[in-house]
Amino acid sequence: MEETDSVATLMDSTSSKIRQLQKAFAELESYRAVTLNMKWKELEEHFHGLEKSLKRRFHELEDHEKVFENKTMKAREMLKKQEEAVFAKEQATLQRLQEKRDAATFAILNAREKHRKVSQKDLAIVSNGGHGTSDVEEKPMDAISNVTEGLVEDVKLSPGNGNLESISYPELVKLCKEMDVSGLHKFISDNRKNLAAIREEIPHALKASPDAACLVLDSLEGFYCMEVSSQDIKKDANLLGLRRTCIMLMECLSDFLTDSGGISNLVSKDIKDRAKEVAEEWKPKLDALDMDASNGNSLEAHAFLQLLASFNIASGFDEEELSRLIPMVSRRRQTADLCRCLGLSEKMPGVIEVLANSGRQIDAVNLAFAFDLTKQFSPVSLLKSYLQDARNSCSPVKRVNSSPTAQIEVNERELIAHKAVIKCIEERKLDEQYPLDPLMKRVVQLEKAKADKKRETEATKPQPKRPRANGVGYGPRVTNIPSDKTSYARVADRYPQTQYAYDRPYMYPAPTDNHCPPLLGTPHYNFSHNHGNYFGNGYQYQATYLH
Repeated sequence: MEETDSVATLMDSTSSKIRQLQKAFAELESYRAVTLNMKWKELEEHFHGLEKSLKRRFHELEDHEKVFENKTMKAREMLKKQEEAVFAKEQATLQRLQEKRDAATFAILNAREKHRKVSQKDLAIVSNGGHGTSDVEEKPMDAISNVTEGLVEDVKLSPGNGNLESISYPELVKLCKEMDVSGLHKFISDNRKNLAAIREEIPHALKASPDAACLVLDSLEGFYCMEVSSQDIKKDANLLGLRRTCIMLMECLSDFLTDSGGISNLVSKDIKDRAKEVAEEWKPKLDALDMDASNGNSLEAHAFLQLLASFNIASGFDEEELSRLIPMVSRRRQTADLCRCLGLSEKMPGVIEVLANSGRQIDAVNLAFAFDLTKQFSPVSLLKSYLQDARNSCSPVKRVNSSPTAQIEVNERELIAHKAVIKCIEERKLDEQYPLDPLMKRVVQLEKAKADKKRETEATKPQPKRPRANGVGYGPRVTNIPSDKTSYARVADRYPQTQYAYDRPYMYPAPTDNHCPPLLGTPHYNFSHNHGNYFGNGYQYQATYLH
């Protein structure tokens, strides 16, 4: 607006300027020596024309400005109305959502209350001192906490006073209450896809058992099946599944006893004596195990140590002998806790040294961190030693055997070693002490070499002949048949529909001592290409430990 006012002022002063120009022109005319052809009248008309043209343009500009201001005002009013409409819709939507939430909460609380009353009659009886008297109280229910903590759970016995909490498998409580060992094994096998949830709820279900320690001890029957030879054990999916179930039940018993106040209160002397007898029966069978062949993942050694820990009977066995079993279970996630429970913490420097000297440096690093021995055993030095051993073991093969298949296997071993080291560095946050860039570059090189060798091998393989069209039948063409490897059927094909076919939830690496020599004469670390975590018993563990 200030600019418009200044323009208008200038236009109003045009007339005075013209008069001044007229006077100057008259004065100039009086001094001229020659008569000018231009008359003042013509000059005046010219300037008046310019003045009129300028005023007309100025008024047009003012009109355009007014039109623009009107449009801007209307747009602002429309935007304000839209904002008010959106706000009103938001408030209405929030109100409807709150009404639906309140209705859903009310319905859930009613359903839980009805289910609570039904469950009390079937699942909430807890024996009092072994006399079978019912001691059940209904747990006060807070509306908000119950809705947020579990909407799809059923019934769980709370620790201590027999109150009811939520549990997903009422049948599990029933089996424990009835001391049904075979039914418990079958239930775990049938629900192996949900083993993570079952593993969490077994300690709570054991509270319904008249004698949880006796139930778990009875479940160990058949751990050493006499009908299966030692050579076929690693191929028997049923037996492997049963053994893993036994270990899981003993772990759950330890959790249950810890939550309930200790072993001395709930495990009788007779049960401890029976557990010692089982341990004495198992101990000679461990002498036949090979530490290297066990791959640090021996189920037999783990079960023996877990038996001693769960029933608190380790005092009857020599600590030096027990410490010699630790390398057989060094890759299992429970190793550190087992060593502490068995009182073997002081023996760990010797165990770590044995692992480091036998080519199992990554296991040594994990135990060094678990027992705070990293100053005595440098993790970086151990990892570098592991990589150096891997390179040294691969070099002779490259020089002696130049077949494409051998080269692929050599690259695969070195690739696995590098990925294992990278995974350990990432988990233990050692990247500042041991940079990852050189290792990553080497992994890329090995993967590229592996892919190139694989393409070359497949390109040189002869194609099978087409089947004859003689009416006998047309089978699909099978290409890329490996001629230098033994083909094994899947577990599901060799053991169809068996009771303990644990083919999915445990996902343990297959033994390496049956078909091919392990790296460095010791087990290598099986890591997937995406550094994925291992799963054991259906739930997730650290990648460097297995269950």
